[in-house]
Amino acid sequence: MALNMRKDLLTFALLGIFALAIIPQNVMSQNVASIVTPGFFDGIKNQAAASCAGKSFYKRDGFLKAASSFPKFGSGSAVESKREIAAFFAHVTHETGHLCYTEEIDKSNAYCDQSNKQYPCVAGKKYYGRGPMQLTWNYNYGACGKAVGFDGLKAPETVSNDPAVSFKTALWFWMNNVHSVMNQGFGATIRKINGLECGGKHPDKVNARIGYYRDYCKKFGVDPGQNLSC
Repeated sequence: MALNMRKDLLTFALLGIFALAIIPQNVMSQNVASIVTPGFFDGIKNQAAASCAGKSFYKRDGFLKAASSFPKFGSGSAVESKREIAAFFAHVTHETGHLCYTEEIDKSNAYCDQSNKQYPCVAGKKYYGRGPMQLTWNYNYGACGKAVGFDGLKAPETVSNDPAVSFKTALWFWMNNVHSVMNQGFGATIRKINGLECGGKHPDKVNARIGYYRDYCKKFGVDPGQNLSC
């Protein structure tokens, strides 16, 4: 009897640990979906011209599916979650022109860092900005492709051609470069996305990003916090 009871207690404990391990991801998925409503997502996209490639390419369902692969995105308290999602979409809005562009307008720069031997450039391929976060440089395409599941070096165009991959690349970049500085304020996220704008070099662009962030925080009913600029 005692042996069976100990087995039952052990089984119960293991099930409890398993439940705790999976709850955060389920809560995250529901939480992100409840914040990024169809009205919010389409409210951004509807500001883009009808001729924009992104109008039919970027979809809320695609974003939510991609977000489910990154359970720590939008995690934390209600305030932290809303601020991070607002920050993410503020940068996406700025980078893509309200979800208009799927790739960079100026394609003259190949963004090939030949000193990077881990992810060498492929002849004839260019690694200019593509997708919601305008993924750039061969080393980012290589590492992101390996993590997300596409050949970023040989087929960088996948980011602007495959909706299932596109938002995953944006969230991959965010979680690997930006997520960790959210507690430092929105200004720190600008430095991570495009630090060349900071230090008074491009105040118009910095202010545009801040404007989107403030607007989205207001829509989510949360204070934007401190240290908004860079």
